[in-house]
Amino acid sequence: MLRTPVQAPNASAFVERWIATVRAECLDWLLIVGRSHLEQVLRVYVKHYNTHRPHRALGLEAPCPAVRLHLIHEGGQAGVQRRDLLGGLLHQYRRAA
Repeated sequence: MLRTPVQAPNASAFVERWIATVRAECLDWLLIVGRSHLEQVLRVYVKHYNTHRPHRALGLEAPCPAVRLHLIHEGGQAGVQRRDLLGGLLHQYRRAA
């Protein structure tokens, strides 16, 4: 257990903000039936949060983008593919090749 310093209310502000984000975007929308289910849901959400979800402080980029794509030639119709996670709660979009 990690304790916060005495009289330092901002020491856990980042953690409290992340927990609020996880609850608002994920956990409040799902019925968790056990510890292993919770761990699986959090594993999927953390991967989505770090590799696909845009962050305002990073200029709407993900902290650890999965793949950086470079547009070589723009031509024709470019489709978009959608991948649903957690039963459709989260969506990931990418340009179709």
